[in-house]
Parts: sequence; C-alpha cells; structure tokens
Amino acid sequence: MTHRKPRQGHSGRRVARLGMLVAACTAGFATASPAGAASSASTGNRYVGIVVDEARATAGPRHRVDHDAEFAVRELGARLGVGARNRAFARSAGCSLDRPCRSVALSFQVVTVTGTVARLNAANSSRAVNDHCEGCQTFAGAYQFIVSTPYSFTLSRPVRDELARLERRLGELERSREPISTVRARTDSLAAEVVTLLREAVATAPRGESVDPLRDFRPTVTLRRHID
Repeated sequence: MTHRKPRQGHSGRRVARLGMLVAACTAGFATASPAGAASSASTGNRYVGIVVDEARATAGPRHRVDHDAEFAVRELGARLGVGARNRAFARSAGCSLDRPCRSVALSFQVVTVTGTVARLNAANSSRAVNDHCEGCQTFAGAYQFIVSTPYSFTLSRPVRDELARLERRLGELERSREPISTVRARTDSLAAEVVTLLREAVATAPRGESVDPLRDFRPTVTLRRHID
C-alpha cells in the first residue's frame, strides 16, 4: 500500500508564502538606512507593501546651513502586510560659537490602508545630533499619518491638491531662519492641519465596497510624532 503525502491546497501555500513575505519585509526595518540612501523608497507586491521615507540634513564648517523636507503620500490599498518607515535625521558638526551651524530635517509620511491588515509595522523616528558644535541649532521632526478604512478608499483630487499646498508650506518652514522653538511649534500646527484634512476626507468620501464585511470597523486617522 502506498501512503501519499497530503497535498497542500493553493490557499495554504499562498498563506505560507505571504507569511514569509511579511516576515522578510518587516525584518528589514531592524537595519538602519545606509548612508546616501534615497529619501523615498517603495516595494512589495499586491499582498505586502513596504514604504520608506526619510529627510536628512547635515551642516558643517563648509556648509553651515542645511535643510531637508520630505512629504510622501502612500496609498497602499488592501494588503495583508504593511511596513511603513518614516525617519528624520539632522546633524551639525564642527562649527564654532561665532560661526554656528543650523540643520533642520522634517519628514511627513501619509499612509492609507484598506481592510484588516494582518501585520502592520509602522516605525517613526527622528534624531538630531550636535557633534562638537557649540551654539549650533539642530532639529529633526518625523510625523507619520496612518489612515485605515474598512472599505475601498482613495484620496480625492481636491484633497491631494490641499496636501500639495501643505507640502509647499513644509518646504518653506524647513528653509526658514526662525528659532527652532518656532519651527517646532509651526510644524506641529501643520501636522494638525494634515490630521484634520485626512479625517474630513475619510468622513466625506463615498463609502466604497467593504473589503471584509465581517470585520467592519470605524475609519481611523492616527498621527505618530517624534521630534528631537
């Protein structure tokens, strides 16, 4: 008598394969971005989405003022696994008290997801470093906005236009010469405007088809903020 090993169905193989993809993609978040890496990156497939955004500014004696702003909008739709990383890094090094440096990095990341996400890995961080830089001004701010809806949802053209206007304001802010305390307060205020805009967009958008009617939930807009 021949005993045949039970065959794994297509759905079982798919779940196993997706589990490996989610694990592999999210594991990459444990590794810091290499120097000179692109400020924005997106990868994955129809089941798993990975997005990475970063603002990086470095000031020194030869370039005493540096600034960088990133404003990324990522509409991922329905995914089983989502990895979203947002980071701001600012560094001032080697400047003197009479000729101080100024470095400002601001990163805004908007991520929209639809349905129940089996694995959501959202990482948001910032770091500001003064390296032998007495009197220098260094500020890093990372703001991550996660929009989750149980039904199909896309940002409308008017909402995208308004986000573009806010992006321009963020660019003006990171280039300004205002005190860091003012930059921080104005950045927080700008982030609050983004949250309000996204909440209104979710509340007024036509209700699309539910991705999973058995797991219906209230749409949410979550802000993750980290400043240094």
